[in-house]
Parts: sequence; C-alpha cells; structure tokens
Amino acid sequence: MQLEWTQEGKMWLGALLILLLCPSLEGQENSFTINDIHMEILPGEEVQNGENMTLQCIVDISTTSHIKPQHWVLFYKDDVLFHNVSSMENTESYFIPRARVYDAGTYKCTVILNNKEKTTLEYQVWVKGVSDPIVTLDKKEAIEGGVVKVNCSVPEEKPPIHFTIEKLKLDTKGFKQKREKTSPNQNFMMLEFTVEEQDHVIFFQCQARIISGTHMETSRAIKSELVTVTESFSNPKFHVSPEGVITEGDQLYIRCTIQVTHLVQAFPEIIIQKDKAIVAHKRHGNEATYSVMAMAEHNGNYTCKVEASRISKVSSIVVNITELFSKPKLESSITRLDQGESLNLWCSIPEAPPANFTIQKENTIVSQSQNFTKIASATDSGTYTCNASMGKVVKRSSAVQITVCEMLSKPRIFYDSSSEVIKGQTIAVSCQSINGTTPISYHLLKTSNILESRDMSSNEPAVFKDNPTKDTEYQCIVDNCHSHSEMVSEVLRVKVIAPVDEVKLSILMNAEVEFGKDIELLCSVNEATGPITYRFYKEAGSLLYQITSNETHAVWYKSKASKEDEGQYYCTASNRANRLKSSPQSNVLTVRVFLAAWIKGLIAVVVIGVIIGVLILGARCYILKKAKAKQTPVEMSRPAVPLLNSTNEKMLSDPNTEVNRHYGYNEDVGNHAMKPINENKEPLTLDVEYTEVEVTSPEPYQGLETKGTETVYSEIRKANPDFMENRYSRTEGSLDGT
Repeated sequence: MQLEWTQEGKMWLGALLILLLCPSLEGQENSFTINDIHMEILPGEEVQNGENMTLQCIVDISTTSHIKPQHWVLFYKDDVLFHNVSSMENTESYFIPRARVYDAGTYKCTVILNNKEKTTLEYQVWVKGVSDPIVTLDKKEAIEGGVVKVNCSVPEEKPPIHFTIEKLKLDTKGFKQKREKTSPNQNFMMLEFTVEEQDHVIFFQCQARIISGTHMETSRAIKSELVTVTESFSNPKFHVSPEGVITEGDQLYIRCTIQVTHLVQAFPEIIIQKDKAIVAHKRHGNEATYSVMAMAEHNGNYTCKVEASRISKVSSIVVNITELFSKPKLESSITRLDQGESLNLWCSIPEAPPANFTIQKENTIVSQSQNFTKIASATDSGTYTCNASMGKVVKRSSAVQITVCEMLSKPRIFYDSSSEVIKGQTIAVSCQSINGTTPISYHLLKTSNILESRDMSSNEPAVFKDNPTKDTEYQCIVDNCHSHSEMVSEVLRVKVIAPVDEVKLSILMNAEVEFGKDIELLCSVNEATGPITYRFYKEAGSLLYQITSNETHAVWYKSKASKEDEGQYYCTASNRANRLKSSPQSNVLTVRVFLAAWIKGLIAVVVIGVIIGVLILGARCYILKKAKAKQTPVEMSRPAVPLLNSTNEKMLSDPNTEVNRHYGYNEDVGNHAMKPINENKEPLTLDVEYTEVEVTSPEPYQGLETKGTETVYSEIRKANPDFMENRYSRTEGSLDGT
C-alpha cells in the first residue's frame, strides 16, 4: 500500500514539473525511443512451493526531454494480462507471496510509450512441490463393517488436484486399501473406507498431485489420526457330535456358533456348507445346526460362514465317518438285448456281509432278492438299481440301463398325393415304422442311392424333403438296436409333371411358300409332360387351330396357300403344370406367299393384253371423236362426200382427192381428217344457219359393201359488211354405212 502511494506521489510530481517546464518547451517537440526491456524473476525461475516471488520489468527509454516520459507497463502470464501500471520509472515490480503450483507458467512484460510498444522475451517459471495436504476423519472409533469418511484437502492450491488416500494397519508394512481420484473443481476430496475384520487399529495417509505444464508436482504423504476398531461378532466355532469315531447309522450333529457384541444393530447370517452345498443356515441367532443320519457320503470338509453386510468370517472342519458296509453293485449279463431273450440281473456287496436286497426298475420293486431273471419284452427297458440294507443303513447301487429291442415293423413310405408333383417343387416324403424300439435310424433312397439319413427318438414319421425334376423312385430303409437285419419299405414312385418352359415354332419347308402350295407349321416343346394343349395364332391373337396331344410337338396344316395366308404366326403350349401361370409363347415366324413363274407370266400377258386393248379402244374413241369434231366441210353445190370404211381408209379415187383439194382442203394423212387451209384465220363471230340435205351416193360407189345416204349440211354465216359471206358444206356419215 505504501508502494502505491509513493508511485502516485511521483506521478503528481512529474506532472508538476511538466507544467513548470511548459514555457521553456514551447515550440519544441520531444523525441522518445525504447532502447531495451527485460524481466528479472526473484529469487529465480525455479521457486520452491511457499516461497515469495517477485517479477521485475526493467525498461530503458531515451528522450530529448529533461523529464522522464510517462509509460505503461503490462505483466502477462501465459499470454493473459494480470497486472498493468502507469509509471515514469525504469523498473516496475509485481510481488507474489507464498508461490503455489498455479503460479507456475510463462511470464513476460510489455512497455507502451505513446504509440510505441516493446515486449520482453518469455520466461518460464517453475514452482516445485505441493503444499502439505490436511487429512481429517469423521470418527476415531469404528466397528467392523462400519464406514470411516476421510477428507483430504490442499487449501492453498487450485484444482484440478489428484488425490491418493491409503488405509494402513498399525505396525504393519504396506497398505490394506488404496484409492485414487481426481477433483476437477475443488481442492479437496472425501472418500469412504469400510472397516474390515482384523482391522484392530488403522490410520489413513493422503498425498496430492498437481499437473504443472508438462510436469507433475507431488506433495508429501500426510498421515491421519489413529482409528480404533471393535469386533461386531466373533469368529465362528464348530461343535460336532458324537465325539470320537462316527459310524454309519449314527445321528450326526454339526453346530456353528458365534458371539455378537452389543454394538451390532442386527444379527449376521450363519451358513453351514459341505463343499459348496448349503446344508444349514440361521438368521437372527448366534447358532446354526446340521443334523443327519451319518452315511459314508457325509464324509468331507464342512465350512461355517458368518456374513453381515460388509463383514464375512469363515472357519472349517473335516468330518470322518466309518463305513458300515460297501455300496452294492448291480450287474447284468447284457444291457442291450432283443425282445424274447432272457434278462438276468444280480446284486452283490464286497466281502458279502449279511444284508437285505431289493432290485427296482425306476421306483418299482421287481425283486426282493439278489437276482432277477425274466423273458425280456419291450416294456422291460428302463433303469434298474439295487438296494442293500443293514439296520437303518440303506445303500443304493449305481443305475444300470437296460434296453430291450423290439423288432421294427416293415416301414411304410408315402407322400401327399392329393396334388400332382410339379417339376422343381419341394415334396415331403415320409417314412414310418409303427412298431419298434427307438431310436430308429431312417435312410431314404432315391434311385437306389442314399439321399438322406435321420434318427428318430419316437415312432413318428421321419420326413425328408426333396425337389425331383423327373419321375423318381424312393425307398426307405430302417434300423434300430435289434439284431435283425434292417427293414426295407416298398418302392414309392413319384410322377413329376414337367411344365412347358420353352416353345418353338418352325415351318417344315421354307418360310417363303409358293402360291397354291401347302403351309405346315410345327410347334414343339422341350421336356414337358402330356397331355399338352397347342394353340396356333396368326398376327395379334387370332386363333387358327387348337389340339391336345401327348406328343412334344403339333402340326398345323393349310392347303393351297394364298396371299391372305401371308403374315406372322406364333403358337403357345401348356399342360396342367402351367395352369397357375400364363402359357409359354413361341417365337414369331413370318410366312411369305409368292407366285409361281408361269402364273407371273400369264398375269403379265393378261395385263399387257388388257393394256393394249385399252390403248386400242382409247385410240379408236379418240379418232372417232376427232373425226366428228373436224369433218371436212363441203360446199352446198358438192354432190357427194367420200365415205370412210371401217378402217377409216378413204374410198375416193385420186381424181376425187384432187377435186377436194380444188375446194381448198388438205388431207391429214395421220388422222385421215381434213383441215381447212385457212384454219389460222381469225374466228368469225357470225350467226350460222344450217340446212339439212340428203344426198344419194352416185353409181361409182356401188362396189362398197353398204349403201347409204349422206346428210349434207349447208352452213350460212352472216358476215359483217366488211367481210364476204362464207359457206361451208359438212358431210356427216355413219361408220356402218347407214
């Protein structure tokens, strides 16, 4: 506190000096520079726990001013600011009293002058050791089975702290119990320790560990006060009677007793064990008793265990019992025999002392003597024992298992024949012998080879699973303990229905069929069981033919193929194994029908003839039409016009032709028509009048086959005044001459 007031006084003194020197500094600008800064740690960079430690930051500043500049000094630990001070001094200190582990770390200091800053190097400080922990107990006296709470703390250290607490016995080396635990948020730890038997005087020891950087610092081990322990109950004691030699038939008493102190709130449990078996126990008391008639099997080690909630005390004793007579022995000439053979049993005791014997089958007495003989039947199988008694002592022999084998009946083999067996499906084949001693071994044969074997402990059917793919024969062989040879069943024949799985359509000749020839399509299947239904289709679903057959193929026949039979064909095939699913479909086959060469020639001839006829007829019609439209015009004074015969040839002589030319017409040789010479003249838009005149052909034309009249038209046109009147004569005649 005095240091702080001194620094404050210096600050005021510096400020006053600055004010006094202001007039002399007026108009001047001072310069500052930080020459050096470093840190000193006292007494050193490694400090013992509890020692005082001082951090000094030393600054060297140069200035043009007569007054030391005001600057800030900042102290850092692990890059965290923990102290800062404004100073005009070259050295500033920070005091740490009684350094602890948490004071260890990396230190540095920084000086700030106006806008200039400089930092020292980093200095690693180690604090060695941990302050002594304080150990406190909740009690100084305890009872066996009780609990002692131990509190271990390090008040001047900061967590996390790792505590180790040990429980030790006085005057005994080594610890009895050790526990370790880390306290992450507190500087103390409380643990509970159970007071065990034989813990007469105990004490506890505590040690603290703290991690400092990469080092682990450990405190001294500090001991607690002593704790005195009182017994809750004594060790158990055995009492066996009768004392001395114990013989079979004597009544045996085994007692276990304890003494309980008044401090115990509840009685412990007393348990008597022979080996690991509990033979007697007692609660809410100080004694447990085991009583039994002594037998040789009661020899052995007995243990008495007394248990409370946390305490268990044990003592042991060995009991020896003298055997009165040895355990009887039951014997048989044979333990496995056939039905009808003789069963012989006899019971004996070593050294043959006088004893009473009984022979039992399970819990039923079958003989009250040492021997038992009878003709064996299946019901005589079972477990037999022999009892021998002398007085109250009864001993039983070890059990003898007798098996009387009944001969097996002939096995029957069967399967569920209510539905047909489809190829690939699983069937269950059962084999059963109704009579016979179990266990029974079953062997299923498939085509004389063993498919599977199974042992049955009852007379229930043995069921075998199989997936036949074709017609199969099964047989069953059974065997048991009887000396008779194995029994064989009848042969079971299973018919397997093979479904249609692949269908193929083919044509017997060629896919291209000559017109008028026959079409034969073959629909075939792979291995399939008949009857098989075949269906032939054309195009999209048009049924042509259906047949049911036992064969693996079917034929569809079509005689005299025509173009209508051309197209795509397919077929389907199914049997009763395909009822639950769609019928398999074949490939699609395309059939083409072509014409024969001679038919093609005939058709060509007919077509050509028709074309020629049509052309001739068209030409004739065209000629007639053109002849009518362009008939040679004649003048009104012309006596006659040449006639045309059936072949459109002229019937006029050359002079007549000249005459026609004289009238101003030319002959068109190709069309046999007459064209006017002035056909290129302008058309006349005149009114036309026609006069009909019948003309009789002259005598020179009588040589023709027919004789007729001609009609002559006289055409009178009314012309304009500028044109002269024109007249034309047109002759129209019939082709047949009428």
